[in-house]
Amino acid sequence: MKAKLTYSKSFRIGSIDPKIYGSFVEHLGRCVYGGIYEPGHPSADEDGFRQDVLELVRELGTPIVRYPGGNFVSGYNWEDGTGPKEQRPRRAELAWHTIETNEVGIDEFAKWAKKAGVEIMEAVNLGTRGPDDARRLVEYCNFPGGTELSERRIRNGHLKPFNIKTWCLGNEMDGPWQIGAKTADEYGRAATEAAKVMRELDPDIKLVACGSSNSGMPTFGKWEATVLGHAYDLVDYVSLHSYYGNRDGDIPKFLASSLNMDAFIKTVVSICDYVAATKRSSKKMMLSFDEWNVWFHSNDADTQIPRWTIAPPQLEDKYDFADALVVGTLLTTLMNNCDRVKMACIAQLVNVIAPIMTREGGGAWRQTIFYPFSLSSKYGRGDTLRPALDCPSYTVENPTPFGTTETTEVPYLETAGVLNEEKGELTVFVTNRSMDESADLTLKLEGFDAVLAEHILLQSDRFDAVNTEEHPDAVAPSSTAPNAATRNGEIAVAIEPHSYNVLRFKLK
Repeated sequence: MKAKLTYSKSFRIGSIDPKIYGSFVEHLGRCVYGGIYEPGHPSADEDGFRQDVLELVRELGTPIVRYPGGNFVSGYNWEDGTGPKEQRPRRAELAWHTIETNEVGIDEFAKWAKKAGVEIMEAVNLGTRGPDDARRLVEYCNFPGGTELSERRIRNGHLKPFNIKTWCLGNEMDGPWQIGAKTADEYGRAATEAAKVMRELDPDIKLVACGSSNSGMPTFGKWEATVLGHAYDLVDYVSLHSYYGNRDGDIPKFLASSLNMDAFIKTVVSICDYVAATKRSSKKMMLSFDEWNVWFHSNDADTQIPRWTIAPPQLEDKYDFADALVVGTLLTTLMNNCDRVKMACIAQLVNVIAPIMTREGGGAWRQTIFYPFSLSSKYGRGDTLRPALDCPSYTVENPTPFGTTETTEVPYLETAGVLNEEKGELTVFVTNRSMDESADLTLKLEGFDAVLAEHILLQSDRFDAVNTEEHPDAVAPSSTAPNAATRNGEIAVAIEPHSYNVLRFKLK
């Protein structure tokens, strides 16, 4: 197929906040226990953290990690995860029906985050608890000293505050599955009062209000408008959550998932701007897409896991090459909405629907989805340029953000262009959705004098190819250094069928 893509230096969408490459650690399955934390492992450090996992987290390049949930947080008493471990209680954890040992809590996670080089996005319990507990947690984490809670942190071995600057006001509070679920008015009031007292303690924190649990919720739209009607002036972001799956085996349809994400984002933006207009506010609400990923492989296996065990293997999707292509397009969608999406978290980080997998006592390896994420985080920093793409398309019956389906034209190519003037680089991300046809792409760069310095390719002959501990590189990127200069502002690039590509240009 023939395709033409134009990027102009003059047409920019916005600046990418690196926090769009965030991730998520929840007390769920083997994400914490057997994932980031395994004291008996050969690579475990003095605090019980797996150093092989830490190395992969650093390579992944995520700057911020949401913690401790997720559904888990709505029934969590944060005090259980502080102080001497031998005195911590074991709890029946109701969100995922397991036993929580509380060996890891905010005390340990703050240590882990420092070692991993990540910020913490801390969530407060607005399910079984409320504003006063949120206030207490901020005081424990961020207050320098001289109060009961800050002195408790110091006695627990943490002289300096954790200085957590990003906070989630609960999790999926509209969901009937959520412990302490609320109506939009109930949650809007609770979030507002929590925000007030949290900001009194630390005026510099950033707050995320819960949006709808997904775009198919019956209250979607009304929920956001009502919640923001209460909390608009006190919060900085509203959250979005969405997961995608190939449950019917239709790969072309699955590869179109990013169109749903894009429509979801634009719909929530319009709701935020509506609320701003009703309030006569000049403030622009930003979005935190703090749960997103492919999730469907493990659904049947999860029904077989017995209740009330410790760290069972829940939500352990084994990602294949098709999933990697979808994750690549979801990342380019986040880049292309960077003017309003300022944070995002792939859910989750280790073992639980995750780019990193481990075996207890054994190895750690990169799943297929690791690569589009790490490449995006590494090279997708700077200003996103507005694309002008002309390429063939195909049609699918695609779900809308409103729970309906419609016939959608899907371009075979999905792209994002990121200009990093500080480094003198332009990076163009291209995914070819075609099952069998390569694209002869003519790339026109207006206002650039550039050389194509590297072409990174992620491609496989099998959509069901997976990485395992025994074969960790079954799906892995390759790199060539074409060193091809642009002529009259144009360059021809061959884009392989069903492939994810990173084109790195050096600017003269």
